[in-house]
Amino acid sequence: TFQLRKDVPWVKYNASKKAVEKVQTCPDKDGKTKDRMVTAKDFEYGIRRALNPDLASPYAYVLGFVVLGAQDVIDGKVPYTDTAKVGVKAIDDWTLEVKFIEPAAYNANIIGLWTAMAVPQWLIEGDDCTTGRGDRWTEPGFFQSFGPFTLKEWIHDSTLTMIKNPFWPGDQWTPQPKVDEVTFSMLDEVPAFAQFEAGNLDAAAVPLADLDRVKADPKLSKQLVIAPSTCTYYYGFNITAPFVNDVRVRRALSEAVDRKALVENVLKGGQEPAQWFTRPGMAAGPTMKDHPDLGVKLNVADANKLLDEYLKEKNLTKDKLDISLMFNTSSGHQKIAEAIQQMWKANLGLNVKLTNQEWKVYLKTTKSKDTPQIFRMGWCMDYPDANNWVREVCAAGGSQNPVDQAGKPAGGFMWKNDKFETLVKQAAAELDPKKRLDLYAQAEQILVYDDAVMIPIYWYTRVTETQTWVKRTFSVGGHERYEHWEVLQQ
Repeated sequence: TFQLRKDVPWVKYNASKKAVEKVQTCPDKDGKTKDRMVTAKDFEYGIRRALNPDLASPYAYVLGFVVLGAQDVIDGKVPYTDTAKVGVKAIDDWTLEVKFIEPAAYNANIIGLWTAMAVPQWLIEGDDCTTGRGDRWTEPGFFQSFGPFTLKEWIHDSTLTMIKNPFWPGDQWTPQPKVDEVTFSMLDEVPAFAQFEAGNLDAAAVPLADLDRVKADPKLSKQLVIAPSTCTYYYGFNITAPFVNDVRVRRALSEAVDRKALVENVLKGGQEPAQWFTRPGMAAGPTMKDHPDLGVKLNVADANKLLDEYLKEKNLTKDKLDISLMFNTSSGHQKIAEAIQQMWKANLGLNVKLTNQEWKVYLKTTKSKDTPQIFRMGWCMDYPDANNWVREVCAAGGSQNPVDQAGKPAGGFMWKNDKFETLVKQAAAELDPKKRLDLYAQAEQILVYDDAVMIPIYWYTRVTETQTWVKRTFSVGGHERYEHWEVLQQ
């Protein structure tokens, strides 16, 4: 049961007045209006709406894992409006009740994600004094929100500007912003860094190709920060695709990757070689200290042994293995792919082809029946628990392992292992931290070694430049807290 604050109003940006203003309720019988406040009913509507299968929310499945009755809504078995069968209910304006499937340490984390945020029903569907905007409710001129910032301008595929919300009451965790506006430029890394060097951006990631130059530059090196990041870079397999449908080929490709050499000679940003999927530091996640031999490592001899066994059994030669790796278009991803391509050539004698697609197309491709043999992907935490990794990404129905309504593989890994499914469900319900850790470690071993569904490559760092006049945060989760940023006097 959650008790809400009573002092948070809905706000919107008024372009004609060039100001943020409070959203008003419909006039009462005397023609008077009141400030619309964020209530438990707004959260109930937001959560239920996210489950509506007609909207096909790409992140509803996370709520399906934990909220009572939510998966039945996602599957179309129960209407999202059925208050009796879905465990979300506004008791009154300031009290929200959520019923979870089982006790779990991360339940509160999940119900605090963006997928479960309050949403303005009157704006989307309309009420006595507001015209429903349907899908346009997220556009400038219509958008209404709460929080430290609200939307000022959005030029699609170009820039998006947030403006300070003067009516946000603030607290010690999410204070009133110290900057008036934040503008995001939707640029790839290379042109974004060029804009940074020209003084047109206040912060930018450092492209891989520029890192050596930045480190050697007297000015840029002082502005460089390499910070921790809770993300994992990996290559996934479509285990139904030709050649990689055999675990020996998949494990051979994984054992032939020299992660240490990649990090030290190509990436050079303090990244860590990854032996498994979950980024160390997550609750119930393995660490190199307690599980140094877990997962997969460079083992060229074993990789060749496995590959030779496969080739002999199938009566094939290496030149007949037509294998491709696909990555989303990026100079950095290409450089990594080319380095690993060379490792596969040097360590296994294989000629693996490289292909790429633009991100929007790529994202659909890698979650469809047309998922390529090997595909590049990364995962950053939504909340700091191993469940957010091995179960929510890799289990059947997870973000990179979608299933159809019948529960059959529908894209991504195209994989289901009953023992793995049991382990991650047991770990989700386990209350003893040591037992949870052991269960997730067993699941990781199946994922990256026994079934070799993915090639864990490295655990990220954030390699960024910031102008000297900006005091910023460096969130380990990658979600920056712009309300904490400051612009310093030059």
